[in-house]
Amino acid sequence: MNTSGHPPATPEEVMREVTVDIIRRAIRLGKKHNRTIAISKTARGRGHDVATLDPRTPGGTERMEAFLTPVQRHYTFSGLGAPEEPDAINWRMICLPLPRRMLLLFQVGVSFIMKGTPFKNRWYRWMGAHIGKNVEIMQMVWLDHFRPELIFIGDNTLVGAFSQMTVHAYEGCGTFRYGLIEIGANCKIGAGTGIGPIKIEDGVRTLPGTTLSPYLVRIRAGSVVGFAPPPVKLPDSPPPGAASTPATPDTEELSHQRSQQ
Repeated sequence: MNTSGHPPATPEEVMREVTVDIIRRAIRLGKKHNRTIAISKTARGRGHDVATLDPRTPGGTERMEAFLTPVQRHYTFSGLGAPEEPDAINWRMICLPLPRRMLLLFQVGVSFIMKGTPFKNRWYRWMGAHIGKNVEIMQMVWLDHFRPELIFIGDNTLVGAFSQMTVHAYEGCGTFRYGLIEIGANCKIGAGTGIGPIKIEDGVRTLPGTTLSPYLVRIRAGSVVGFAPPPVKLPDSPPPGAASTPATPDTEELSHQRSQQ
């Protein structure tokens, strides 16, 4: 929870801060390993050499500002090299310094066994995640330790057990991407929901086991996601003169659905 007296950071501000931090680390490691590291605004778009964004070079600050205006919801880094290349850079080194990576691994591990209490919310805020008031995050929920500050959860939202929130994806051979996860207020995230970079508006419900990413990038307010009723074989019509059994509301609804298909 924000206790500094300053307005809470917006997702765009946090995304910008994280991206600048990763770019600076990529510039330093790229020079050390003699590699050209690129950043792209799309998953497969043309990369921009991070060395040209170095604020210590003439025009670097201006190029950095232009590249980050407007701030995107996701970015992709490439050019780190395959694992067995002699000058390859481990993508984890660019994301975060070692001390914070180790701390986050500990924090995530402990959070697995915590119940959905206010103390758990404070624990996630310590990790850097932005957790609203009266949020309930059940046991065995995984909040990505890559950059938990990219996760925003609105007030009065419930996150069911075994759900996963992943803000990054490593795609092999020195390429990874990351983005924002925004979950609005008064949402119900069903148990086992898989969530990647996405914007979920207020009042959304996901049914248990729903996978949102990479299929969806935005879910409108009030939506129900994951509704796929199983096929039901309706009973045959009774013979003439036999007493008919009143249809249950569920059967009536299914009949109505079939008549509309």
